[in-house]
Amino acid sequence: MGDIFGEVGWAFVQAIPTIIFLTLLAFVLRRLFFGPLGAVMKARDDQTKGALARARERAALAEAKTAEYEAIWRRARQDLYAVHEAERRQAAAEREDLIRQARERANVLLEETRASLEAEAETARRELTQASSSLAAEITDVILGGRRGPDDQEARP
Repeated sequence: MGDIFGEVGWAFVQAIPTIIFLTLLAFVLRRLFFGPLGAVMKARDDQTKGALARARERAALAEAKTAEYEAIWRRARQDLYAVHEAERRQAAAEREDLIRQARERANVLLEETRASLEAEAETARRELTQASSSLAAEITDVILGGRRGPDDQEARP
């Protein structure tokens, strides 16, 4: 058993330079390779996180601007609709006014025409009354008096 411990001890003594070399190699690698690599990785990670944060901020700003532009567009569209509606109402009012004026003119013309027709009818009635009176007198004269009609020249004295 003592032999085994001696062999293990001797293997350990022979492994000391390897252990020192590996420890030294680990220290050198940590200082020269892993340290700068870790710093680069950390800086890259920080830059990535910063870029992501800036991208999120810009995306939020872009969304805010988009919402603002959409609100402006919506207001402009509403204003345009309001202007169109006002113009439509004004056109409808003007049309109604023109229709009212045309009706008034038509009514005035109708009343003038009625008055003219009534005047003509009254004139025609008077003329008919006078004509009927003179005709009745002539008929009466012809029938009762034996005179001849107005066409005869001898009939009238």
